[in-house]
Amino acid sequence: MRKTAFCLLVAALLLCCGTLGATPPGADEDTVKVYNLEEVSVTGSRTQMTLGTSARIVTVLDSLSIANLPAQTVNDLLKYAVGVDVRQRGVMGMQTDISVRGGTFDQIAILLNGINISDPQTGHNAADFPVGTDEIDHIEILEGPAARVYGTSSLVGAINIITRRPESDGMKVHFGGGSYMSMDAGASISFRRGAFSSLLTLDGLRTDGYTRNSKDGLNGDANALKAFWNGRWEGRVADLSLQAGFSNKNFGSNTFYSAKFDDQFEHTAKSFVALSAETRGAFRFKPSLYWNYAFDRFELFRGNEAACPFNYHKTNVLGANLGAALTSRFGESSFGVELRSEGIVSTNLGEPLEKPSGHYVRGRSRTSYNIYLEHSLILQRFTVSGGLSAIGNTLSKSPFGLYPGLDASFRISDSWKLYTSVNTSLRNPTFTDLYYSAGGHSADKNLNPERMTSLEGGLKYMKSGFRAVASLYYHHGTDMIDWIRDLNEGEDALWRSVNHTTVNTLGEEFTLTFDFPVMTGNPEFFLSALNLGYGHISQDKAPEPNLQSAYALEYLRNKVTAQADFRLSQAFSLNLSCRRIDRAGGYEPYTLLGARLNWVSGPFRLYAEGDNLLNVSYYDHFNVPQPGIWLRAGMSIDISLGKDWWL
Repeated sequence: MRKTAFCLLVAALLLCCGTLGATPPGADEDTVKVYNLEEVSVTGSRTQMTLGTSARIVTVLDSLSIANLPAQTVNDLLKYAVGVDVRQRGVMGMQTDISVRGGTFDQIAILLNGINISDPQTGHNAADFPVGTDEIDHIEILEGPAARVYGTSSLVGAINIITRRPESDGMKVHFGGGSYMSMDAGASISFRRGAFSSLLTLDGLRTDGYTRNSKDGLNGDANALKAFWNGRWEGRVADLSLQAGFSNKNFGSNTFYSAKFDDQFEHTAKSFVALSAETRGAFRFKPSLYWNYAFDRFELFRGNEAACPFNYHKTNVLGANLGAALTSRFGESSFGVELRSEGIVSTNLGEPLEKPSGHYVRGRSRTSYNIYLEHSLILQRFTVSGGLSAIGNTLSKSPFGLYPGLDASFRISDSWKLYTSVNTSLRNPTFTDLYYSAGGHSADKNLNPERMTSLEGGLKYMKSGFRAVASLYYHHGTDMIDWIRDLNEGEDALWRSVNHTTVNTLGEEFTLTFDFPVMTGNPEFFLSALNLGYGHISQDKAPEPNLQSAYALEYLRNKVTAQADFRLSQAFSLNLSCRRIDRAGGYEPYTLLGARLNWVSGPFRLYAEGDNLLNVSYYDHFNVPQPGIWLRAGMSIDISLGKDWWL
C-alpha cells in the first residue's frame, strides 16, 4: 500500500502519463498553436481517418513523447501506454512479451507502416523491430478485437509503428552508453527529390547484462543490429511505397524459459520486404505484397550442443492484400481479399518432413484467407464504421467464419465526444502452441482457434490544452489458449497447451492530459505537459488450485502511469515518469521511477537518463529477476544536407 500511495502521490504531483502535446526546448509560439495530435491520421478502421474523426479510441504515442521519454527501444516506449502490458525478460528490447487489455503476447498483431510483421512461430519474438526510436513518427495502439481491420492474430488489438516521412535531405547520428557496459550507436540518412523520398537507418547495441550464471559467466549479455529502408513515390496517379527491414539479435537467455537452467542462449534474425500502393481518385485500388522471414536458434546449454541439441526454426510468410476503396456522397466503402501463407521448418515444430534437410526434420504450412467489407460515414457530429470479415484457414476444422464489427462516435459538443463499439475476432494457434513438446512442454496439435467478442464504450473531453478519456470494455473470450501445469505432479510437472473454455474480462481505463503552454498561451511555461493514466482489469477465470498459468491468467490487474515534462531553460528539459504495476497470479506489485534530462542546441541533443531509480527488486516473470538502477547517457546530431551533398 505504501508503494501504491507513493506512485499515486507522484501522479497527483505530476498528473501525467505521457508527453502529449509537449513543447520541446526552442519551440516558438507558432509551433505550440499548430501542433495538434487530433489531426494525426490513424488506422482504427479500413478507412484511414484523423484521430479527431475516428469512430474508435486509438492511443497514439507521438514523436514528441518518444523524444522525451527515458526509453531506448520501442518496447520501452510501450510501457507508458496504460492499456499495454510489457513483460520484460531481456533488457534493451532483447526478449519482451507485449500484450494489451489482459490478453497474451500471441494475441496482438504487430505492424510496421501498416504491414503485418507478426511471427507465426511465437509471439516471444514479435518485438524484433527493425527500426530505432529516432525514426518513428508515431505509434498507434488499437485496443480490442480488430479482425476486420488487421485480419487474424489481432484478437485483442494491434500495434502499428509509423516511420517518419523525410521532407528534406538530412542525416542523424546518435551514440550512448551506460550501466552494465551497455552501448548503442546508429545513423540515418534521408533524401527527398520532388515526388520521391528515401529513409535509410542503421542501429546497433550491446550490453554485458545485469546477471551472471552459477559459474559467474555472462548469461544476460546481448548484442543486436537492425537496418531499415523505406522509399516512397507520391505520383499524380498513385502513391508507391517499398520498404525493407532486418534485425539480428544474440542474447544470453538467463532463466528465460526454465528456472532449472541458468545459461540459456538465443539467436534470432528477421527480415521483411513489402511493396504497397494506392491509386488516386474516388475509386482507389490499394494492393500490397510482403514477405517475412525469421530464424531462431535456442540453446539450453550455451554453446554446448552435445549436452542438449539446439532448437532450430525458420519461418516464411508471404502475404497479399488486394484492397480497394470507393468514396461517394454516402461515405467510403472498403473491400478486398487478404491472403497470408505461413510456413515453418524446425527441429521439433510441425509434422515429420518427407525430405528432411540438416537440422530441419519437421515442418508445417497453412494459408489464411480474409474477405472483408467495411463502410464508413463521417457526418458533422456522427462517425460510424461497420463491416465484417469472412476468415478461413487451411488447417482449421471449420470453414469460413464471419466476424462483424461496428464502431460509432457522436460529437455531443465541441468538447465532448462519445464512443461505442462491438467487435469480434479470432486467432489461430502459433506453431509453438500446436507442436512444442520438448524441454518440459507438451503441446496439443488439435487446439482450436481463440475467439473474442468485445463491447466498449468511451467518453472524451477536450478543451484548450486539456484532454480526458475514459473507457469501459468487456471481452468475452472462448477457447483461450494458455500453457498450464499441474503442481500436484511435482517439480517436474509438464507445461501443457490448452484451450480454456471461456475467459470474461472487464476493464476500465482513464487518462488525463494537461498541455500547459496551450492552456496558458505561454510557450515558455515551465511545466510543458502533465498526464495521469490508470487501467484496471478483472477476469472471471480464477486460477485453479495447484494449477499454474504461464500467460493467460497473469494479467495486469492495476496499472498507474504518471509523467511530467519540465522546461528548465531554453535548452534544458526534464522528464519524470512513474509506473505502478500490480499483476495477477501471485506477483508482488512494484513501482518504478524514471527520469530523462535533455539538452538541445541547434542540431545537438545530449541526454542523461535513468530507470528504476528507487532500485526496486521486481519480476515480470517469476524466474527472471529484473535489473536495479540503470543509468545511460548519450548524444545525437541532426544535420541538414544541401541538395548537392551526394555529388
